[in-house]
Amino acid sequence: MDADAKGTILKSRRLLIYSHDSFGLGHLRRCRALAHALVEAYKDLSVLILTGSPIIGRFDFKARVDFVRIPGVIKLHNGDYTSLALHIDLADTLALRESIILHTTRVFAPDIFLVDKEPLGLKGEVHSTLKMLHETPTRTILGLRDVMDAPELLTEEWRNKGVFGELERLYDELWVYGTRAMGNPSKACPWIRR
Repeated sequence: MDADAKGTILKSRRLLIYSHDSFGLGHLRRCRALAHALVEAYKDLSVLILTGSPIIGRFDFKARVDFVRIPGVIKLHNGDYTSLALHIDLADTLALRESIILHTTRVFAPDIFLVDKEPLGLKGEVHSTLKMLHETPTRTILGLRDVMDAPELLTEEWRNKGVFGELERLYDELWVYGTRAMGNPSKACPWIRR
């Protein structure tokens, strides 16, 4: 974490982490590890994780780390999503998720809102929350893992999702977490400003 990131955290008391996670463990483990490291380093910090993971309740969390479980979805073999447990239309599930994310953010009033991997959330479910936060002092951060998809595939995916333009408008910072030994992903991704 660089000095700017440390400075941001030092002034903060509440961190809200959004993870679109559906069923895998990667996003959940990363968010949990990040939350635990930050509350260990900063004694006045509380972290709330928003996730769709159906297994988040099976994990232990340190003091000052908690979670809100939003309705789950699961990715199908063809790349589409469907509701995990609710027998309702996906659009209704996504509307529920978006509403819970927005309301939780308003009530928790985070100093920092960290979005894990998906800049606008699953199917854009975080877009309204990011726009709302744009009018507040909350710092918005996009967190990316050090190993992403091939740059050309990620660029095409983000172009199709309407991410470009929104990155600079809605995010204050971009964090890439992982070991420096993996290299500098910004060199391969021209849309990341250095």
